[in-house]
Amino acid sequence: MSLINYSSKEITCKIVYYGPGRCGKTSNLQYIYGKIPDEKRSSMVSLATEKDRTLFFDFLPLELGTIAGYKTRVQLYTVPGQVFYNSTRKLVLQGSDGVVFVADSQVDQWQENLDSLQNLRDNLAGLGMDLYKIPMVMQYNKRDLPNIMSVADLNTGLNFRRAHHFEAIATSGVGVFDTLKTVSALVLQSLSAKYKK
Repeated sequence: MSLINYSSKEITCKIVYYGPGRCGKTSNLQYIYGKIPDEKRSSMVSLATEKDRTLFFDFLPLELGTIAGYKTRVQLYTVPGQVFYNSTRKLVLQGSDGVVFVADSQVDQWQENLDSLQNLRDNLAGLGMDLYKIPMVMQYNKRDLPNIMSVADLNTGLNFRRAHHFEAIATSGVGVFDTLKTVSALVLQSLSAKYKK
């Protein structure tokens, strides 16, 4: 849930990158972090194993500028892709304002994508949140690899909400900022609608 500090006129939103293990969630945040000017970013926290997998989460606070007199800050997180860290996934997902589901485009990762999407749905439901209502963007990563599924097939199988979707090669930045800009805009629209009531 977003935090609004009326005295400092600051809005802080939380966006979570979700998906199966090694799909490229951390690569997204690493690329974003590398492109943000020093004066606009703070430290990125990343806890990884010796195999370079995210164990808990990456946290990257990022300023988006000022909207209606309020400084807007977005905190980006990833969840661990491994199933045995599900309690950590739930903890990171709690209070999120938006989700990016990062799917691995490789054919042999299809079942992992389906399992992770179902896990996202279950965890959101367990937190009293609705996958159909939370601002969400689909990212089809690893488009540079051989033996990948078509975007049409990925959309048919995964994008039941018909959410905005982007092809990506997160390690080189393709589609990374398109994804971030779109999910940020959706989150801000959602917050704007919520607080106008």
